Amino acid sequence: METGPDSLFVTLLLLLHSSHSESEKFEVLGPTDLIVAVAGDDIILPCYLKPNISAEDMTVDWLNLDFIGSHVYHYQNNKIIRDHQILSYIERTSLFKEELWKGNTSLKLTRVQGTDEGFYKCVIQSKNWNGHFTIQVLVEAVGSKPVVSIEGHREGGMGLLCESEGWHPQPELVWLDSKGDRLSAGPPETHRDFKGFYKVKQHVIVQETDTNRFTCRVQQSRINEKMETNVHLPSELFDTTPWRITSIVLCCLVAVTVIGSALTIYRIRNKKEVLTGKIVDLKKLWNQNKYITEQLKEVEKNLTRQLGK
Repeated sequence: METGPDSLFVTLLLLLHSSHSESEKFEVLGPTDLIVAVAGDDIILPCYLKPNISAEDMTVDWLNLDFIGSHVYHYQNNKIIRDHQILSYIERTSLFKEELWKGNTSLKLTRVQGTDEGFYKCVIQSKNWNGHFTIQVLVEAVGSKPVVSIEGHREGGMGLLCESEGWHPQPELVWLDSKGDRLSAGPPETHRDFKGFYKVKQHVIVQETDTNRFTCRVQQSRINEKMETNVHLPSELFDTTPWRITSIVLCCLVAVTVIGSALTIYRIRNKKEVLTGKIVDLKKLWNQNKYITEQLKEVEKNLTRQLGK
């Protein structure tokens, strides 16, 4: 077995490399519980290295697992890399750069919106080692108070429409009578805006009851929230007689208007014919006067000639 200078040098290099590799090993850690965020708030997604070694010269990558090939936030070579960043996270994400030296790679997310819900992965990579940690974020948003509008008579009842927006997760809309029993209604319509918040609306046709009181309720069981609006409809709205009378009156008014217009046109035509006749008579008189004038002039000429002789 050789124990010369060359052998000792190789052994020393191996020990140094082993010691350096061991010093670069780390774990990526974070909370075990999911994070519940209220829409509009700022939140922190914790992520840190153990041991607390510096991450300033490492690559820090935050990913939303619902987006493949894009980044929530990407830090490399001591600067932010904007390439392939998800558009909705631009200017809403940041690291605590002053704490990178002690292994804090947590992400700050501002103005939380519905599309932020999902699983996030914190990925840390050095030259010789890497690790990652995954955390779940849930977003809660209580929407607007339902707005109820009257649509008028529909199939023997009164049509109502209820609308509410700004919810997350997707809520349920129900119509109730005065006893709290659920009413049969049309299919709900749901729309999601670009920030991930939900708008719901639903039509219902109600019949006249003893109270004529109805409730539109929008509820979300996961966040245990609900908003509702009560509406009272006067009995007169369900009475179709006034509407029929109004229709008849309108028809009569239209008929009177048409008849009146016809009479007016007839009178105008008659007056026009009378005026035309008078104009013709005047023209005849004018022609007659013109003829008489010419005859008088001829007589005058003859008398003048005779007197001259």
